[in-house]
Amino acid sequence: MYKVLKFLILGSTLLVLTSSLTTYAQNISLKTNVLYMGTTTPNLGMEFKLNDKWTVDLSGGYNPFSFHENRKFKHWVVMPELRFWTCESFSGHFLGLHLIGGEYNVSDINLPVGRFKDLKDFRYQGWGIGGGLTYGYHWVINRRLNLEASISAGYAYLDYEKFKCAKCGEKIGEGTNNYFGLTKATVSLIYFIK
Repeated sequence: MYKVLKFLILGSTLLVLTSSLTTYAQNISLKTNVLYMGTTTPNLGMEFKLNDKWTVDLSGGYNPFSFHENRKFKHWVVMPELRFWTCESFSGHFLGLHLIGGEYNVSDINLPVGRFKDLKDFRYQGWGIGGGLTYGYHWVINRRLNLEASISAGYAYLDYEKFKCAKCGEKIGEGTNNYFGLTKATVSLIYFIK
């Protein structure tokens, strides 16, 4: 598992670094996903223009927080994405191919649907990897500030351990989950460096 996550992180970093060697500063943006911030997760992304139709986005988030009575949504995630723009880079519609990888430790969250609908009563921790397809739209507000919205669907493999309650340490099970569905949603504020 760690080899796969290490490959995702190192491969994404290498892709971004080698692609940025031929770019100019006005083709590099910093971004934050305000929807993701709504889950109390600080996040940051960078996007690099490869040419007039292609960009590479590398985003990630880290949530180290525990809340009242051990409610938590602790995790870290890395999400590299290759994007094709239908008009020109950083303007209008785009399609993307993304990967996702990270670790999680969650408890006392009310999710009424899905495989982990008992998160209110149990704690889950583990790791996951996956990927999928993205559709999005990018609005140019001014030379420096832009707005972007996207939605992604795909597959994620989740490996988990299940614990009796949010505070207790007694492990009561483990397993895997093959998830098909939404993998990412964004409303991002974007700032162009130059």
